This record gives sequence, structure tokens and C-alpha cells, in this order.
Amino acid sequence: MEKILVGPQLRQLRLSHGHTQAEMARQLGVSSAYVNLLENNQRSLSVKVLLALGDAYGVDAGQLVKENTTMQLADLRATVRDPIFSGAAPDLTELRAALDHTPKLVECFLQLYQNHHAVLETIRKLSAGDLAVDIQAIRPETAIHNFFRDHANHFPALESAAETARAAIGGPAEDLFASLKRHLKDSFAIDVAVVRLEQMDQTLRLFEQDRGRVSLSEVLDPINRNFQLAHVLALVSCSSLLDELVADSGIVSETGQQRCRVELANYFAAAVLMPYDQIFQMAEATQYDIDRIATHFGVSFEQVSHRLTTLQRKGAQGVPFFFLRTDQAGNVTKRFNATPFTLAEQGGSCPVWNIHGAFSAPDVIIPQFVEMPDAGQFFTVSRTTNRPVISRHAQGRRLVVTLGCERTHVRRIGYAAPFNLDDKSSVAQIGTNCHVCPRRHCAQRAAEPLHVTLPVDANRRGSTRYQS
Repeated sequence: MEKILVGPQLRQLRLSHGHTQAEMARQLGVSSAYVNLLENNQRSLSVKVLLALGDAYGVDAGQLVKENTTMQLADLRATVRDPIFSGAAPDLTELRAALDHTPKLVECFLQLYQNHHAVLETIRKLSAGDLAVDIQAIRPETAIHNFFRDHANHFPALESAAETARAAIGGPAEDLFASLKRHLKDSFAIDVAVVRLEQMDQTLRLFEQDRGRVSLSEVLDPINRNFQLAHVLALVSCSSLLDELVADSGIVSETGQQRCRVELANYFAAAVLMPYDQIFQMAEATQYDIDRIATHFGVSFEQVSHRLTTLQRKGAQGVPFFFLRTDQAGNVTKRFNATPFTLAEQGGSCPVWNIHGAFSAPDVIIPQFVEMPDAGQFFTVSRTTNRPVISRHAQGRRLVVTLGCERTHVRRIGYAAPFNLDDKSSVAQIGTNCHVCPRRHCAQRAAEPLHVTLPVDANRRGSTRYQS
């Protein structure tokens, strides 16, 4: 069994009740010296003491030992790398010590930094002439993204439910559509019909549960028909589980809860189409060859890319990826993050990042090493994905899918093989947005940074009008 070290949590619990170490010791039936050792992580928590904590202080034992320090440490490390902090950044030993001994102070510091970043974003929008209400603040996507990230984009209960469902569906992968139709009919009395476009009123899938009917638009290809039926299967086979997970998200608005439910059902659908053990083994065997995996499972490039971000099961962990889907205007239309890094939250609008160049080379995978202003380096692959074509008036509706990971994982990825991994000069220096990017010598700079003053020398012209 792993040692359970909860020193900072135990200290905060004691202080919140106004108890001394001696008073806590009496409550738990142990010595004051033992409480002191526990708080300094010099002793691990026994089951007996864990149960005593529940009885004496009414704490949820599972919540007390919840593993969240790894993500916090990564957030703290990324934060102190920001160029707004001058001098050398604290090393890992110092950061771990801060988490161990002053967790509340760390929490406040991270919250302050998040507020700072939010202010910069607001200033950027105002400077760009966008005086409208901040849509991001009132839409649920941010809360849903944070909920998925807090779970490392991995939900074991949904994985288990999907495995059970796939076994019940039966049949080979090439007959999955027929098998899904039969399973929905036999187990849930739901009929499936492919309907002409003119009858669907701009709708791709309509589930009428009271009538026991699913209508799929004829514009959906076989791959997306399978996905939509697997999504419906989530709604009818594990409704209670979806309710529990949505409640756990802490999202309060009805719109946000429904949106979260949709994303969780999508997770289940992907797990049905690409069972965990099978896709993990194939991903490792092929060095994450997305096209090869897509062919094997009969799914799309985008579906595989999204599924790869969920492979975070203990003992069978895939490369921790982030996922972005971007339109031609640079808007991020979908994002997921299995990493402790913030590129997925911030990226998408830097012209140096080749996600934009992928539109010029449809269906070609474009790899790139990138570096953020905080010196964090990532390896990304980008490729176009196509939306369903409804008519001749809806041509060329392409998006770009980007999958990325921290540089330390690149030796597991075949797309990085052509690169000289020891050559750091081939790394593209990107930022989040010109208004908040501190890079002084970027040839693509389109606006002055709002929080850094660039020196001006009338006698010198740099590579842009903002650089002397």
C-alpha cells in the first residue's frame, strides 16, 4: 500500500477547529508527538487514525487524501516561470516545500495570478475594441473544461460503463452500426432511422426518448453515425452515472449542466468505439500513429485525437496530451487537456504556431516544436478535419485539430522521429496573444504588449514597427 501523507491538510483541519496539537491528539486517541510527526509528513496516516478523523471532525476520508498536489505543483511551477517575475525561478524543492508548509498561501498566490491573467485578457479585449460582455465568463465551457482537467480528462466510472456496454453490444467493429441499432432496439426499445436532410431541419441527430426513436441525418458518414448512436446509448444506459458526475462538477446553471452532460456522454461514446485497453496498446505499439489507429477502429482522425487525451488510467497511462480544435479565424471551438500545463487554455491565436498553416495543406499532418514565453516546450501535431457537407453552399468548412504534449514525452511519438531531438534551435517561439505576449523580437508581432514597455529608438528599425 502507498503511504498516505496528509500533513498540510491535517494542519489546516486542526487550525480550522481552533485546536492545538494536544487537543487534536485527545480527539484521535494518539499522542501529541504523533500528531506533530503527521503534520510534518514524517509519519503516514494509518487506517485507524483516518477513521478517527472522520468520527472526530466529520471529514470525508476520501477527500482528505485526494491526490491534487501534482496538478498544484505543476500550476505553481508554470506560474513562477512567467516573465513578469524577474530573477531566477524557485526550484522544485522550494515549490514542494511551499505546498507542504503553506498550502493556503500557495492557493492564494495561484488565485492572485489567475486574477492577473483575467485582467490582462479583459484589457486585451477592450483594446481590440470588443466592448461586448465577456462571453467566456457567462458561458459554461470554461467551467466544463476545468472540471475535465481536474480529473485529468479521465473518468474510470465511464470507462467501466463503456466496457460493459461494448460487451453487451457484441459483434465485430465493421458491423458496429447494425450492432448498435439492434442493441438499442432489444435492450431499450429504441428504433433508429436514417432520415433525409430536408426532414431534419438542420439537425444531425434527434433523440425522441418518449417515442423511442433516434433520427440520424443522411449527411452523417458511417463513422459519425456510430458515434451518435453510442452517445444515445450513454443517455439511456448510464443516466444515473451522468447525473452523479454532473453534480460533482459544481456547475450551477442548467445550461452548463446540460452542456457538461453532453460532453460526458461524448466521452462514453468514444470509450465504446475505442475501448481503453485496445487503444492504449495500439497507441503504444504504433507510436501514436493517429491515422493507423483510426483505420483500425473505424473512427475519424479527430475522434482518435480526442480519445488519446483520456488515456490516463493508473498503471496504463498514455502520453498526456492536450487537444485543440481551431477554425480559420483562430477561434478555438473545442479544447481538452490531460496535462498540468496551460497551453491548451491560452493557445490558438499566435501566427507563429503552425496550426494556422495546416489550412494550406489539407489532410497533411504538420508536426512542430513550440516554446511558450515561460520556457515550457511542447511537441504538437496539427491536421485539418472536415465538417459534414450538406450542400454545394457548404463547401470548405474545415477546422484544424491539434494534439500536443510536453517535450519530455516526444520519444514515444513517431511523428517526432524525423527531428533532431537534441537540436533546440528548431523550436518555434510562440505566445498566447500579441497583447499579452512579452516577446520583444517576434517578427509576427501585430500589437504592443499591454503589460511590457518596448523600448523605442528612432535611429533603429527592427523586424516590426514595434521593435527598435
